[in-house]
Amino acid sequence: MAARLREQILDGALPRGARLPNEVELAGEYGVSRATVREALRVLTAQDLIRTAKGAGGGSYVTVPSAEHVSESLRSGLGLMTASADVTLEELLEVRELLEVPAAKLAARRRSEEHLERLRAAIPGQPLRLGTQEQFVYNADFHSTVIDASCNTLLSIAAEPVFAVLQTRLSRSRLGQRFHRSINDHHREIAAAIESAEEEAAGALMHEHLGFLRPYYEQAWRDAGPSS
Repeated sequence: MAARLREQILDGALPRGARLPNEVELAGEYGVSRATVREALRVLTAQDLIRTAKGAGGGSYVTVPSAEHVSESLRSGLGLMTASADVTLEELLEVRELLEVPAAKLAARRRSEEHLERLRAAIPGQPLRLGTQEQFVYNADFHSTVIDASCNTLLSIAAEPVFAVLQTRLSRSRLGQRFHRSINDHHREIAAAIESAEEEAAGALMHEHLGFLRPYYEQAWRDAGPSS
């Protein structure tokens, strides 16, 4: 039953905001028990396809999953797969390159002044005075902003979980000052290319940056050992 309702929601037969019939009516319409109806509604709620309200205007209403909800679901699943070694560091780094290099190019084409301000704010003026955790926060903000500046929702949904899993796993590592200084130098160059609307340069610099990160990530991944 959940699959049938999901199909109706996704193909628009049940539009956003539509109120579903009550449990008794749904059970009769689909020829199932009320227990089956309740389980189907629970599944659809978990998938952010419906919301349930109480009170006089209560009931189940069709909604649409937000990009944040989908991204978080992917992040959770990807984290579990990484922990079980079904996804390797090599795969994560490879897909990150496939996603973030095009994102940098699109950012150079589509970025707004707000995006540029966020990029500047994500590059600390005195990085060597910051602790490792603070450095990783700035790093995450920079890459997230590049992705946001691409103005492509699907790209954001795909890239953010990959980056988040890497950050979560590797932020526990201890990387030296040279590493953090180099990262900030790279970020300044990427930001400058994006600000100048130089698409090819932005993509090339991001590719070079991710290549620089690879051996450090490999070492940090080994040092971190199995995920907990």
